[in-house]
Amino acid sequence: MDLRQFLMCLSLCTAFALSKPTEKKDRVHHEPQLSDKVHNDAQSFDYDHDAFLGAEEAKTFDQLTPEESKERLGKIVSKIDGDKDGFVTVDELKAWIKFAQKRWIYEDVERQWKGHDLNEDGLVSWEEYKNATYGYVLDDPDPDDGFNYKQMMVRDERRFKMADKDGDLIATKEEFTAFLHPEEYDYMKDIVVQETMEDIDKNADGFIDLEEYIGRQAYQGGDC
Repeated sequence: MDLRQFLMCLSLCTAFALSKPTEKKDRVHHEPQLSDKVHNDAQSFDYDHDAFLGAEEAKTFDQLTPEESKERLGKIVSKIDGDKDGFVTVDELKAWIKFAQKRWIYEDVERQWKGHDLNEDGLVSWEEYKNATYGYVLDDPDPDDGFNYKQMMVRDERRFKMADKDGDLIATKEEFTAFLHPEEYDYMKDIVVQETMEDIDKNADGFIDLEEYIGRQAYQGGDC
């Protein structure tokens, strides 16, 4: 299979793996687009290139010669080939695309982990997170914007407790990932719904009326 045929196959798998016509993304976190390029395979495979490699990695490929690109692609294909049978199946390709799509989450978690694991014990406690994130609010009993930040701290604590499966207020990296990106975990769906309700239900009556919903959509600049 030459490079062009591979990218054509990739294009079909990208559409299959990522198309969920009835599923709406939540309003807590929003994933970046796989590419800022137009998805039109009749013109180019640039969008699929970004989806497959990640936008930053794709830029490095643009600087390579065709021979170097093929060599680098061969190394990536060996990672995709989970059973090491020398072939890339549709399921393996779908799994890789999903991994590439989620790569930014793992990078975000690693970045924040370093800033919150203050004692470097490989865990992040609620106290560590609270002190690193809201320490200045705790030190100043009456900051100008303290009310809003204290509300955010209460909300974060509630989410942290939900992510913390064993209830010890100490998060493993997996639990910390669930805390930062609850939309990625089934057991965090209730907190995602609750926070979304709180964001939209401006009069706090427990219901979302049409005006509140439309106002939220207008604020986000997106379609329902």
